[in-house]
Amino acid sequence: VARAIITDSAGTLAEQVEQLSTQLKILSRQIELDKEQAAERARTTPQTAAGKGGFSVQSADGQFRLRLRGYVHSDGRFFVDDTDRRGIDTFVLRRVRPVVEATMYGIFDVRIMPDFGSGATVLQDAYVDMRFHPQFKIRAGKFKPPLGFERLISATEMPFIERALPTLLVPNRDLGVMVHGDLASGNVAYAAGIFNGVVDGASADLDLQDGKDVVARVFAQPFRARRDSRWQGFGAGVSGSIGTQRGVSSANNALPGFRTSAQTSFFGFRGDDPVLGAVLADGSHSRLSGHGHYYLGSIGVLGEYVVSSQEVSRGTTADTLDNSAWQLAGTWVLTGEPATHRGVVPRTSFDMAANTWGAVELTARYSALDIDRNAFPVFANPATAARGAQGWTAGVNWYLNTGVKLQANFERTTFDTPAASQRRAEHYLLTRLQFAF
Repeated sequence: VARAIITDSAGTLAEQVEQLSTQLKILSRQIELDKEQAAERARTTPQTAAGKGGFSVQSADGQFRLRLRGYVHSDGRFFVDDTDRRGIDTFVLRRVRPVVEATMYGIFDVRIMPDFGSGATVLQDAYVDMRFHPQFKIRAGKFKPPLGFERLISATEMPFIERALPTLLVPNRDLGVMVHGDLASGNVAYAAGIFNGVVDGASADLDLQDGKDVVARVFAQPFRARRDSRWQGFGAGVSGSIGTQRGVSSANNALPGFRTSAQTSFFGFRGDDPVLGAVLADGSHSRLSGHGHYYLGSIGVLGEYVVSSQEVSRGTTADTLDNSAWQLAGTWVLTGEPATHRGVVPRTSFDMAANTWGAVELTARYSALDIDRNAFPVFANPATAARGAQGWTAGVNWYLNTGVKLQANFERTTFDTPAASQRRAEHYLLTRLQFAF
């Protein structure tokens, strides 16, 4: 009997072990299936994100992405001692720009940026970037040609509310195709392209003539990777363009007019005349820019020089006019964050409860623009057009966080005019609230 009981118990134990083994196999397989399903969901489920860089949705493999960003500049312009009443004190929405960016198949990027500021609707950017290699990319559409320096800095990252006088001599936006990339381990950036060609300081959406502009730029930061070098923040570059501009009438003369930072006009070419006719762009148009920066800790310096040469005519009189401009600007981040030409990233965000206040930056700048003396009196009226302008700016920037910035600039602009038509200096205060995401 005892042997029968022991044998029966051993059989029952073996059955239980077998059952447990079967259950473990089933559980192990279920875990494997759960892992496979989780991996499949991770592989196919889109990823969403919201933060200081905007709002985005992205495919699980990262090959497709849609990103929504934007910024608003709410400005104020207030003139001091404006006895000539050339300016109007006003609040203005300087820029209202939603930005839509998309990536397809991992290497094709699209950017669309309209602007609804100042009561007008303008398409600023609309282009496709093809990132075949860090050393070789192709961009096509409407964008900033690679000319000058301050123009290429985003409006959200500028240390000043308005750009300096040299920017009046370089294009704003143009349509074309460009190759660009980074060489020498990212220490050298290059860009070269062909564009429709636009007037100095202007943008255009189509060309009214067959001639095109060739634009190129090289910018080097040879010590960029040396974190222990005092020259890490040094960069210098040169850019230029050559093309043809020809006007057809006084209403479309293919020539620029110049305004101060407060948007008051100080130079323009003569209008139509029943005898002499209109002043027109009439041939070769070339530009050359040298520029650079140096940043060390919380101190930064930026410099730029631009010359623009344009053949013009009025009736039987023709000439080549060379206008030039330069600027020197400095910044100092009082709260100690690193100064860069891409703005300041505060170490802490503004939070009264936590007693954190963001970052504060002081700025100063001097710039000047000289009009070719051969423009007077045939092509420009010395009684109404200044022969040049000089301006200095002092400002303060308060970065509450990475998206909100308060700015205030005080500017003084003087003008070169004959004694008989002396134009008073302009003094004005510019303010800005920036909201960017």
